[in-house]
Amino acid sequence: MSYLENIRTFVRVYELGSMSAAGRDLRISPAVTSARISQLEDHLSVRLFQRTTRSLTPTAQGKAFYGGACSVLDAVDYAEAQVTELTENPKGQLHVAAPLGVGRRLIAPHVPAFTTAYPLIDVRLRMTDRNVDMTAEGLDLAFHLGQPADSNLRIRKIADVARVLVAAPAYVAARGHPADGAALLRDKHDCLNLRFPGAAEFQWLLQTAEGPQRFRVAGRLESDDGDVLTDWALCGQGVAMKPRFEVAEHLASGSLIAVAEATPPMPIQMACLYTHRRHQDPKTRLFMEFMVERIAKAIRAAETPS
Repeated sequence: MSYLENIRTFVRVYELGSMSAAGRDLRISPAVTSARISQLEDHLSVRLFQRTTRSLTPTAQGKAFYGGACSVLDAVDYAEAQVTELTENPKGQLHVAAPLGVGRRLIAPHVPAFTTAYPLIDVRLRMTDRNVDMTAEGLDLAFHLGQPADSNLRIRKIADVARVLVAAPAYVAARGHPADGAALLRDKHDCLNLRFPGAAEFQWLLQTAEGPQRFRVAGRLESDDGDVLTDWALCGQGVAMKPRFEVAEHLASGSLIAVAEATPPMPIQMACLYTHRRHQDPKTRLFMEFMVERIAKAIRAAETPS
């Protein structure tokens, strides 16, 4: 077994805190994961982890080894990137994350063209509306809506994305057409909210004559999937706040209509997130440049009145 692969496995076990999670991430079995850690421990003549039936924690030696192991992997990855830079056919796996709506509408449709242009790059696209931990999840690049929580990440801004409050005509007919954010609260409209781990109470940041204001909204339905909120809005279940590009077709067809137009939502930033080390990799730069241009064009098209 390659000593370098043993080190790589150790780093993922350390970061994920689980043999099985690291195995899934590396696409190897738990038995292979355990064997690699055991071989590394035998080579170093130390225990890197304390194992029980319910937990796995790094020892003092494991904590000390982790920093050096990361430096080794960084050096190898950088060296490989330098060699790849000199070739016309960069190769390897590229791990990318994106919110569900962004991934489905703006990224996934262009992946086939990217892999046709760069056939030796394997794209692993993970789509979720929760916040991701780029280090723990082994990501090269993440597309993100809003301000990132991790200030250590590099940010490549793509666009300020317009948002809109929408509801189905049937909902408006039954509950009325709220003119602004104050009407949403006064008339106790059902607001459809995006929930993810760690989210605070639901507050919609709307543009008012006095400047941006937060409105603490409420409703009977919430989900951690933004597309589910769109589906519920289409079914007449309430008012949803959506990036305009996600509901442009529904607005054009009339299956959804804009509400509270006097106080529209504040735009939200869309950006690419990456670590300094990941940016050294030509695969990451190629994918980012390829997608940024196409995403920005799609957002502009969705926000341009037809």
